[in-house]
Amino acid sequence: MFRFRADSVYEEMKQRYGTQGCYLLKINSRGSNRGADEQIPDPWSQYLQKNSIQTQESYDDGPYTVISNRNADHLISADLDNDIQVDGLSNNFKAHPLQLDHLSDTSSSFDGTDYIKTTSSLHESKKTSSGTPHGACLTLTDHDRIRQFIQEFTFRGLLPHIEKTIRQLNDQLISRKGLSRSLFSATKKWFSGSKVPEKSINELKNTSGLLYPPEAPELQIRKMADLCFLVQHYELAYSCYHTAKKDFLNDQAMLYAAGALEMAAVSAFLQPGAPRPYPAHYMDTAIQTYRDICKNMVLAERCVLLSAEILKSQSKYSDAAALLIRLTSEQLTWMGMDSDLRSALLLEQAAHCFINMKSPMVRKFAFHMILAGHRYSKAGQKKHALRCYSQAMQVYKGKGWSLAEDHINFTIGRQSFTLRQLDNAVSAFRHILINDSKQPAAQQGTFLREYLYVYKNVTQLSPDGPLPQLPLPYINNSATRVFFGHDRRPSEGEKQAATHISLDQEYDCESSHQWKELEEQVVAVVNKGIIPSNFQPTQYCLNSYSDNSKFPLAVVEEPVTVEVAFRNPLKVPLLLTDLSLLWKFQPKDFSAKHNGETKELACGNDMIGAEVIAEFLINSEETKMARLKLFPHQTGELHILGVVYNLGTIQGTMMLDGIDPSIGLQAGKFVYNGMSVRGRQELEIQGPRLNNTKEEKTSIKYGPDRRLDPIITEEMPLLEVFFINFPTGLLCGEIRKAYVEFVNVSKCPLTALKVVSKHPEFFTFGGNTAVLTPLSPSASENCSAYKTVVTDSTSVCTALMSSASSVNFGVGTGSQPEVIHVPLPDSVLLPGASVQLPMWLHGPDEEGVHEINFLFYYESIKKHSKMCHRVLRHTAVICTSRSLNVRATVCRSNALEDEGKGDNMLVFVDVENINTSEAGVKEFHIVQVSSNSKHWKLQKAVNLSEDKDYKLASRERGKLCFKAVRCKNSGENYTFADIVFGNEQIISSASPCADFFFRSLSSELKRTHTQSNMFHGAAKQPFDEAVRLIQKCSEVDLNIVVLWKAYVVEDNKQLILEGQHHVVLHTVGKEAFSFPQKQGFKKILGNSDWEDLEQESPEMVLLKFFRPENTSLPTRPTSEQLSNLIKTSLHYPESFNHSFHQKSLCLVPVTLLLSNCSEADVDVIIDLRHKTTSPEALEIHGSFTWLGQTQYKRQLKSQEVYSLQLKACFVRTGVYNLGTHRVFAKLADQVTLFETSQQNSMPALIIINNI
Repeated sequence: MFRFRADSVYEEMKQRYGTQGCYLLKINSRGSNRGADEQIPDPWSQYLQKNSIQTQESYDDGPYTVISNRNADHLISADLDNDIQVDGLSNNFKAHPLQLDHLSDTSSSFDGTDYIKTTSSLHESKKTSSGTPHGACLTLTDHDRIRQFIQEFTFRGLLPHIEKTIRQLNDQLISRKGLSRSLFSATKKWFSGSKVPEKSINELKNTSGLLYPPEAPELQIRKMADLCFLVQHYELAYSCYHTAKKDFLNDQAMLYAAGALEMAAVSAFLQPGAPRPYPAHYMDTAIQTYRDICKNMVLAERCVLLSAEILKSQSKYSDAAALLIRLTSEQLTWMGMDSDLRSALLLEQAAHCFINMKSPMVRKFAFHMILAGHRYSKAGQKKHALRCYSQAMQVYKGKGWSLAEDHINFTIGRQSFTLRQLDNAVSAFRHILINDSKQPAAQQGTFLREYLYVYKNVTQLSPDGPLPQLPLPYINNSATRVFFGHDRRPSEGEKQAATHISLDQEYDCESSHQWKELEEQVVAVVNKGIIPSNFQPTQYCLNSYSDNSKFPLAVVEEPVTVEVAFRNPLKVPLLLTDLSLLWKFQPKDFSAKHNGETKELACGNDMIGAEVIAEFLINSEETKMARLKLFPHQTGELHILGVVYNLGTIQGTMMLDGIDPSIGLQAGKFVYNGMSVRGRQELEIQGPRLNNTKEEKTSIKYGPDRRLDPIITEEMPLLEVFFINFPTGLLCGEIRKAYVEFVNVSKCPLTALKVVSKHPEFFTFGGNTAVLTPLSPSASENCSAYKTVVTDSTSVCTALMSSASSVNFGVGTGSQPEVIHVPLPDSVLLPGASVQLPMWLHGPDEEGVHEINFLFYYESIKKHSKMCHRVLRHTAVICTSRSLNVRATVCRSNALEDEGKGDNMLVFVDVENINTSEAGVKEFHIVQVSSNSKHWKLQKAVNLSEDKDYKLASRERGKLCFKAVRCKNSGENYTFADIVFGNEQIISSASPCADFFFRSLSSELKRTHTQSNMFHGAAKQPFDEAVRLIQKCSEVDLNIVVLWKAYVVEDNKQLILEGQHHVVLHTVGKEAFSFPQKQGFKKILGNSDWEDLEQESPEMVLLKFFRPENTSLPTRPTSEQLSNLIKTSLHYPESFNHSFHQKSLCLVPVTLLLSNCSEADVDVIIDLRHKTTSPEALEIHGSFTWLGQTQYKRQLKSQEVYSLQLKACFVRTGVYNLGTHRVFAKLADQVTLFETSQQNSMPALIIINNI
């Protein structure tokens, strides 16, 4: 029915309008309910564009459903309220994408609220809009009919009509305007005589209101140009537009003229083959006309956008950008024609022109994006403003333009907060604070307050969530230090606490290595010379320089102190409140083990106690350390994760209690402004870079750093040590008595207390037996630290004997003299108990400042699996000044007795006072000289003056001579011989004299023991044993101890100082010293001259080159050593009277004593044929002859003394030297190798008198 009616209407239209002007289009042939499963293509899909706005992220408004307008002012801080007002934030995208819903009618809203789509509803709307099909009722035949209709309409109707209209307009224009224009132009040329110049745009009147009638020739030309432009006849269109432009300008119809200029420029651009260049000046004139004369900014904006696109298509991006920027000039703002939204769009397009240039101008792009974002913000387009600033931030980020970055981040933070993108806002404000800002203090304070406000809103949304990461203050993770244990009690009066180790001390790598060696040494002694495989050096303080590869050990109920280095990068102070550590703890029982695994315990809230710092102020640009403590109450594994605190600000712009905030604020003198957020910062310490294997060297790998992961072990004893009357200055060699107090401050008894030091000769706790250690003397100024007895006056010149073993003083074979046992009562120190023990100190022999390290080692009675022992450190600083310089030499004596008692020697001791009276010492008194040795002893003093008191004033020198004889076999004991110069004998075999002697001798014993081992290891040649026997003839094991007293006046009181010096004599004839010698000039200069040279030029050092020492013994002994095998002595009368008148020959009996100084049998040859041939000697001494046998051969047993009777023959009176004999010796079991002449004795002078 409907089809029949449509056909009838179509026939009627054809009769009226003709067949060419009508067409019947049959569509919608398919029913909507038919063939639901049939797939028909959408004819409009390729022509519809997707809405870009609908595809952007919807998280901006996701979780927020309704926002109240009346509360919108409270969503931002007071600073934000002055600049920005929150709009409705409507996301209704049904209208145009750029259209804003201003919601001016508040009555239409529900209770003053604006509905904002949730994420789910927004996605549903997108789904429905994008999934709606088009042309559902069209069949494929309908598609073909539509295409045929369009083609028939175009070719049969539209194009012929346009062609006909253009022809008619052209004819009309020729007929109507041809004559009048020719007459007008001819008249104008006749009367004017020349062409009238065109007026500029600025000179033309404002005739934008001029209107033409529809039949005006000018509009007909414009209509013809438009039709030519419509059918893409651009060349003819350009001619018509150009003609119309002239007519409009002649009539000063500026609005029409601007339109003609605009279209002429477009026509010229669209002409194929580009016969003429694009007339950009046409567009500029049109824009200026629209803007300045017509005051129509919409048309000017259209013209600008069109011209910009044309210029961009020709790659003239610079011109396009300049054109776009020109329409946003400040002049338009003054004229009231500026629009923020339009300017924002144009600035954004100009920015894209800069980035698309052949050489992209990135900074100009970013700058104009910022300008566009600013104008978007003023226009209320918050999302577009945020987008522009975010794109600009990609350019400025990391370029060092901190001020620009701060501005952009601040704006991004504000815009994100306004759009409720709180995470983005926090991130933007965070970047402002963590970068090294160059902003003034006031601006930084503003940034910080904004950040705190935004962060507070974020935390309020999820109060039960994890604590956020705070950016301020900075934490230098590598500078984090961890200290295990209590803070030491300070010194009290004369009590000086052990220095130990604390966080206030600077780390010293060399010192740390020394402490480690001392601990290894004492652990090896305790474990019988073996260091356990699980040994871990004790580290009380861990830092970036310590070895943190292993889990540190802490003791339960002892605090763990973590020092965190905070740095405030801002110029405003920061206030941290409720500052504490963030930790994780896993309790474990290390004492109970099941199948080799540690038993884990249930975790309770009271396992770890944490110290909280109520207020911690960090001034502007200050680095400050915070020491936070944890108190473990249970064994297990502790992991320190970070710090947690409230970050806030203070009012720093006003005077607080009279303090200028620029100087720095002190705790308790600041005003809190109430703005703070709770957060945390993690402590993540990167370990040292690994560089051991090839793989580690070629890659970047870091080892673990476990300083923040201590293991809490079982309870251990804790020792504190106090030194009483401990001196800070001593004379070299001075003996001073002090006391040491040991206190056990833990709940566990301690035992096995030992002390180890690299300088065991500096101190002693006395001998192992009570007999050897003198009782503590009464408090008196003149009391002696030695054990003394009163002597008889008859025993002044002779030695008083005693003996002692080195084992009693901790110096035995196989023992470590550096490790000293502390004689505790019952070897145990109970909890809370304290004990005082005497300690004798011996001033070092070398002057200067000495640092002496004590390491106290102790254990618990109960053995633990994790921690076996504990240590306590102490560093004593002693300043020593000069006292005495002792030098000694031993020589063989010429006196030999026939009794065969053995050898004897002379010991020469040279004592010099080198004190400079700096310590107030007037004079030194030599009170006793003692010897100690296993083989030798002092017998008596030789040529002792009647004055028993040996006093040495400054720079005075005294010489002493003693006779030494061999001791009887005393086994391993040392024989002590004391020669007293007063009425009081110091028992040298008791403490502390013997202690310090054995301590100083220990190094010599170790060296001798090492050489002995080397000798046995190198014994390859058959005569090495013989070499050793010959060398021993020149060796002497004799030690001299010089004991002295010095009188010092201090505070008008006279004090007596005591001391002792040790001289170790090794070789006959070689000088030994009591203090270390400096090589070089001392060989050339005398001792006093050398000391003067030291004072004048202490920095002078003689450059010496040393040949590396040969570890093996020499294969041949020296001639000096060979000459000491046999010792000879002549016994004869000093003068002999003879009557040469009665008998011409004078015979004198002479006894020659030969002593074998070696421990082997020696073959001796005595040759009496040697005569003095020197004329000088003959002038002094006369010549004589030995009678009888001139050569003797004898074999002397070890230490044998042999007597040979000789006769000397003289022919006249005179003085004769009987020492003309020569003695040759060699070992009995050797060949003539090593045979050498023995040293002659001193001249043996005899006087022959005639009677």
